[in-house]
Amino acid sequence: MSFMQPSPVKYACSCGILNPINKLFFCRHCPKLRCGFCVCHEIESHFCSNCLENIPSSEARHKKNCCANCFDCPCCQHTLSARATTVPVVRKTEEPKEGESGAAEVTAAPSPKPSAMPTTKKMYYLSCLSCRWTTRDVGIPDQGVATGTWPDKECLYQVRFNTLMEYYQTVVLQEKQEKQEFLRRKAPKQHKFPSLTDRTGLTVSLIRRQIGWTEKSMPKPKTVHITSAEASADVEPLSADIFTQPLNLRNITTIAQRHSQPADQPTAVSRLYPQRRSLWIKRSLRCRQCEHNLIKPEYHPTSIKYRIQLFARCHVPEVVMVRCEQPLQAGQSNAILLKFTNPTMYDMTISLLDAPPPDAEVNADAFQQACRIKEEAITSSPLLKSSGVTLARQNSTREVKREVKEVTNATIVPLESEFVLNQRDDSKEFDEDVQAPIEEPKFIVWRKGNKVLLRLQFSPAAELQPGNNVTLGFCMQYTYVNTVSNTPDKEPTTHALYSRIFIHAGDIVN
Repeated sequence: MSFMQPSPVKYACSCGILNPINKLFFCRHCPKLRCGFCVCHEIESHFCSNCLENIPSSEARHKKNCCANCFDCPCCQHTLSARATTVPVVRKTEEPKEGESGAAEVTAAPSPKPSAMPTTKKMYYLSCLSCRWTTRDVGIPDQGVATGTWPDKECLYQVRFNTLMEYYQTVVLQEKQEKQEFLRRKAPKQHKFPSLTDRTGLTVSLIRRQIGWTEKSMPKPKTVHITSAEASADVEPLSADIFTQPLNLRNITTIAQRHSQPADQPTAVSRLYPQRRSLWIKRSLRCRQCEHNLIKPEYHPTSIKYRIQLFARCHVPEVVMVRCEQPLQAGQSNAILLKFTNPTMYDMTISLLDAPPPDAEVNADAFQQACRIKEEAITSSPLLKSSGVTLARQNSTREVKREVKEVTNATIVPLESEFVLNQRDDSKEFDEDVQAPIEEPKFIVWRKGNKVLLRLQFSPAAELQPGNNVTLGFCMQYTYVNTVSNTPDKEPTTHALYSRIFIHAGDIVN
């Protein structure tokens, strides 16, 4: 199997979508496999990929998610570089000083003397090192500072956009106030005293009046009047030489160049202006079911490490298809070689089943219930119940379970017994000591460290035609040692988990 080819081994997520193990996550609190549709994406930080400046979320929103110092080339979309140049500057003529004004009255006025030494000033312009485009090509004047002073091209419809944005912000604020007022009238009072100051007879309004503050009230949204857009039948006529003048494609912008500037979408290359570089983000992933973090990166842009990384390949045994012993024939028995790898620091006991046992979901629910013992003990306080406050996490969305549409067309022969995968030990990779022979089951071909190669017997369906793909499916049961526990002793617990695996063995030969 090549690195660029798709993996023939796929795992079934808890929602029923098939993915290779490198695209799955493992939630230690549920515990289940999670794919990209089973997690919530949250933005951790904004940064520029060129200057690596970390920008707060409020500032990034104000700057429209663009960097203030970096620009992209409008022709080839590469990063523009600031280039320095020297410009001759004419110094002002010398004028007589104030002390010499009396002498100047007696004698004739001296002629102004120009400076003897010419002076130069350093100026900057933006240039693309890929296509040699510069800001001088579109008439942007050179700047005295390398960053922060480059002008932005004004949009013709910017006033209209600002008016519409202000109008819809007013609409949203008005709807929010109406909703809060409706909920305040509808919600009943929880107890006798709405606030602690009511017990002493000092309400919030009375305290504000005694201090001298104005009455606290919601600001009324200001009314913004906008004029509706009207379609116009007046269209500018085409120039007379549009059909006779020869066309030079080098002066015409491409679709990508026009889409990079959606405000005006210029048709001529001479009207392209540099665009500010878009910001990048670091995102974290959270489980939709229990709302625990699965992936959480470091905050600094230069760091590629993770605070939390719950990739499936770090917790679930990895299955790799090696080869089939014989060419695939319909209805004939064959064997496939599979390599199992244990990525954890604990031994695993693995067994291959045709289908998961009926109590698999019950065990998973019991595990989730055990993980919530401490949380439920806190929320069962009578004081919290009387105040209506709960500290339990609420499920953001319900987990949608789909049926696996992958159809297996081969029958596997279950293994004679279960086998043990040793724990991961990086030092054994460089250990040259020969291990003593150990009696292994017949289906194990070889064993080294935390890896095992086994032979699995299967038979493709007899009705398959030449060229049809053979798909194997089985359920892998493995023991998982969970180190995250909410129990008081906080000891690791061992659980039996299940994963459904589908393997594309190949095509039926003629």
